[in-house]
Amino acid sequence: MFFAVLFMAAIASGAKLSKSPYYRTCPNLETVVRTKVNEIINADLGMAPGLLRLHFHDCFVRGCDGSVLLDSASNSAEKDAPPNFGSLRGFAEVDAIKATVEKACPGVVSCADILALAARDAVVKVDTCPLFHRVNDKHMC
Repeated sequence: MFFAVLFMAAIASGAKLSKSPYYRTCPNLETVVRTKVNEIINADLGMAPGLLRLHFHDCFVRGCDGSVLLDSASNSAEKDAPPNFGSLRGFAEVDAIKATVEKACPGVVSCADILALAARDAVVKVDTCPLFHRVNDKHMC
């Protein structure tokens, strides 16, 4: 019953999910991220699962908040936790994607959203690139 009331309240308030919450503030966001991710995956195919895993570990601990990207002087950050330390990869690549996004839309897009888009685009990139093309010519896709 509680959920039904909550659902009805959301409908009544006009709350809507948005396919692209940055439509007005950063209209080229998805193109910027996709282009940079494609460049990264073309250079290192193994970065695709790395970006996906990085996103998973970000969401798993405290929700998808970008906290896995944070550094800590005392090595107490999520990236330093025993399951993650030394096994997560893609931090420099996410920094490069963030820098590219910042050039297009300074101070607008969160690191958590960039990580989510990067993981999505990495999976799409390798899913649309047949295995024989990746083996024979990593730049064909």
